[in-house]
Amino acid sequence: MNAIASREEAYDVVVVGTGAGAMLTAARAHDLGLSVLVIEKTDKYGGTSAVSGGGIWIPNNDHIAASGGSDSIEDAKAYLVAAAKGEVAPERIRAYVEQAPLMLRYAEEKTRMRYRAVPNYADYYQDLPGAKLGYRTLDPLAFDGRSLGSLLSRLRETSPTMLIFGRMGMTTFEAMTLLARVPGWKKLAFKLGCKYWLDLPGRLRSKRDRRLTMGNALVGSLLRSLLDRNIAIWLNTPLKSLREEGGRVVGVQVNHQGRELFIHARKGVVLAAGGFERNQQMREQYLPKPTQTGWTAAPPCNTGDAILAGQQLGAAVDLMQHAWWTPTVHVPGEEKQRGLFSERALPGCIVVNRLGKRFANEAQDYLDFVLAMYEDHARTKANLPAWMIFDANFRRKYNAGPLVSASVMPDALLPRDWLGNVFFRGQTLESLASAIGVDAAGLTDSVQRINRYAATGIDTDFAKGGNQYDLFYGDPTVKPNPCLGPILKPPFYALKLDAGEIGTKGGLVTDEFARVLNESGQPIVGLYATGNTSASVTGPSYPGAGATLGPALTFGFIAANHLAGEKNA
Repeated sequence: MNAIASREEAYDVVVVGTGAGAMLTAARAHDLGLSVLVIEKTDKYGGTSAVSGGGIWIPNNDHIAASGGSDSIEDAKAYLVAAAKGEVAPERIRAYVEQAPLMLRYAEEKTRMRYRAVPNYADYYQDLPGAKLGYRTLDPLAFDGRSLGSLLSRLRETSPTMLIFGRMGMTTFEAMTLLARVPGWKKLAFKLGCKYWLDLPGRLRSKRDRRLTMGNALVGSLLRSLLDRNIAIWLNTPLKSLREEGGRVVGVQVNHQGRELFIHARKGVVLAAGGFERNQQMREQYLPKPTQTGWTAAPPCNTGDAILAGQQLGAAVDLMQHAWWTPTVHVPGEEKQRGLFSERALPGCIVVNRLGKRFANEAQDYLDFVLAMYEDHARTKANLPAWMIFDANFRRKYNAGPLVSASVMPDALLPRDWLGNVFFRGQTLESLASAIGVDAAGLTDSVQRINRYAATGIDTDFAKGGNQYDLFYGDPTVKPNPCLGPILKPPFYALKLDAGEIGTKGGLVTDEFARVLNESGQPIVGLYATGNTSASVTGPSYPGAGATLGPALTFGFIAANHLAGEKNA
């Protein structure tokens, strides 16, 4: 599997990266009769996909009808066209909508990938034509990590945010139950705890849960699928450059086991190595300011290498000012920040700027919430960071970023260096405001307003809880609005929120066959891209949960088909 390459060694396809899009590409290309090598710059498999939620946004998928929902290619196209705001070629949108269900059918029939539909996970933009209230987002089923053997230790670990107590895996369905503490949550927590602690062989090896969920389930299932096929995967093999001869890309120059090697790609190279969120120079060049690599929730491997390699051959780039934004929280000693995806929707919290004022609907999707942070900062110069505010009741009942609910983990059990760093606390709103540098009068006014809205169920400022997407992560036991609750009981708490992201979404321009295009709009023969290495098919928007991974998998599938000469497979 890790044989040393020589100058003469060649494969039909070289895939750069080991995220979900890369692995699906490799499996599909192999199944179409092509020889494949996968290279990975780090010592771990999975890239950003491994630390993600693992959900995929696949319109008109086979699970929809079986689950009682409905969808159509026409509705999906209309929705994506509206969401993309004219910034994506219609041919790419059409290719995605038409090929995504075929990709999923192939993956579930021929690989170990398994998914289930999420009935109530609404598209993010309910006001756009073609939007649906659920079923387009699918959640990966748990995967048995024991099938990976010793390679499990090489699978990039799940973000602690997506683990119970930083240890036990949970699916999106399980997370929904546990997050809102709906009836049955204690039984579920006990069940998951028993599965974890009774896995004695696993506990003797490490604290890592061998029941893989979310992004680890997706990547673990695809890694096992590549192992089933004996596809070569080389870790610790960074891409140095692409080689072009006779007007086509013919291979890659890499560093492998301390040696510079050229690997010939007879059919082509597929770049699936993530975005540039860990490259401060590229952030400064392209993203809104201020911007910091330290704010990202993505692993440290994504430094834009594949994008830069494509640009060296004259490839065009697009959407470089955009990212898959999410507010993030710093935790001392961790290599990346933790994304705050859903807690903002819960009742009994608000997010304010340094004036103490709310500036957006806290329950809206995470991409648009960070854009609202930037927009507010442009107006007021009083954002970045923002502050999530909540009280003792919220702290007792719900998780908040790295803070496990106080009913399970009270403040006294949290690491001592977290107070005044990760979270802030005050017996009064005024003392809390002083501790975090926020205007006390503004904060008090914002709290009083949300308390009135909690009683009526209507947020007249930003309509929190006013649509189906907001309600998905609300607390259904809270009336009249599952997303609105009062902030009354001391002590009061604050979390510092940075303008982070789970990845950048700008990259190499590709066509409907995933071929990389040059500045003149012509394909660079033999070069393909998918995932965050390519400019997103969703344009500046985030259509729904899984809209990062769904296109990464689909355009990897499309690229493999095209490489094998099966354009419409």
